[in-house]
Amino acid sequence: MPRCSTTAPRRRSWDYNVAPTTIQTIVRNSRDNKERELVSLRWGLIPFITKNIKDVKGLSTINARAETIGTARSFREPFKKRRCLVPASGFYEWKRLDEKNKQPFAFDLANGKMMAFAGLWDAWKDPANGQWLQSYTIITTDANELMAKVHDRMPVILHLGDFDRWLERDSDPARPPIDLLRPFPAGEMEPSKSPKTWQRQEQLTSRGAKASAPLAPSNAYRYRSAAALVPSS
Repeated sequence: MPRCSTTAPRRRSWDYNVAPTTIQTIVRNSRDNKERELVSLRWGLIPFITKNIKDVKGLSTINARAETIGTARSFREPFKKRRCLVPASGFYEWKRLDEKNKQPFAFDLANGKMMAFAGLWDAWKDPANGQWLQSYTIITTDANELMAKVHDRMPVILHLGDFDRWLERDSDPARPPIDLLRPFPAGEMEPSKSPKTWQRQEQLTSRGAKASAPLAPSNAYRYRSAAALVPSS
């Protein structure tokens, strides 16, 4: 098995509500040895072409739409050669109940294993101080039959057999693996049955039941150790 390296700091084993603009662990192929590595990046991609970080509006780059990823100015270059896996144990989505209320729903893989969202990463150099900031985005696609009951979008979830192809840095940039950006089979997913997850959902609902804005953004996700996505030596 290939070895892996990590520059990700040690962290607690669970984070029930990963928030945009926080530093999170992703998996990518190393530029030096082509092995998978764990690195900590900012969620919310800052394109390398950005002149001022203030030009990146709000949460506009936490997700990238699969349908336009090959042409969107912020994502087309990272899509060619800077692809990554975003590890998660599951994800939340919000269903609008009425004009004022939303309810969170959680989704897991039916086999209980970790998910790997298709992601992109990029590096931006701050012209003010010369420091580099690396960041990532999660790719979304149309909802499958299960998700469509809650929302019309979902994160792109990759099968294990597609990891190597997605992460390949030396593939033909003119032919990126766009065929992998499809809805995950509904039969391989299920609403979460984890007692801790439902407890977290109840907390979110009780806090936000009468709020007009959700407590977490679309496609907020849950984090568990990313080591499961990186082959050990």
